[in-house]
Amino acid sequence: MLAALVAEVMKRSAIAWLEYDGSGWPRGVWHVWHEGAAYVVSGGEEQLLPGIEHAQRVAVTARAKDTRERLVVWIARASTLVPGTAEWQAAVDVLRPQRLNAVDADRVADRWSKHSTITRLEPTGEVTEQPGAHLQGSLAAAPVPSPATTTGRPPAVIHRRQRRAPDLHAG
Repeated sequence: MLAALVAEVMKRSAIAWLEYDGSGWPRGVWHVWHEGAAYVVSGGEEQLLPGIEHAQRVAVTARAKDTRERLVVWIARASTLVPGTAEWQAAVDVLRPQRLNAVDADRVADRWSKHSTITRLEPTGEVTEQPGAHLQGSLAAAPVPSPATTTGRPPAVIHRRQRRAPDLHAG
C-alpha cells in the first residue's frame, strides 16, 4: 500500500526534496517518475546536487500536488547512470520532454552526457513519514548560508502610488 502511495504522489508532482549525506539540507529538485523510480538531472547548467553521485541512501520528501502539504518521506537507493548505456538513454528519453525552458532541447542529451549526472532514485520500501504519521514540531531550518547582501535601504520610489489620478481633460 505504501509503495502505491509513493508511486502516485511522485507521478503527480514534478517537485521533490532530497536529503542525503553531504547535502547539508533538503534540496528542492524537479524529477520524472518512470517505471517505479524517480530520475533527476544535476550538475552543469542543471540543478545543483553536490555529492549526489556518491550518495547511496536518499530521503525523498514528496508533497501533495493540490494542497502542497508534506505527504510522504521515503528512502531511495541512489545510482548514477553511465552516459551511453541503454539505461541512461532511456532516462534521457523520459527526462528531455519534461525539462522546461531548455534553450538547447535538441542538444540536451549531449550536454547532459558531458556536464551533468543522471541519478536514479529507486524506493527501498522504507517510508519514514506518511499520512497520519508525520514528525511533530517545527521542521523550519536556518537560512542557507549565502554571500548575498543588501547595499542599504531601497529607494523611496519603489511601489509608490500616485495620490490622485491625473486630470486628462485639463489644458
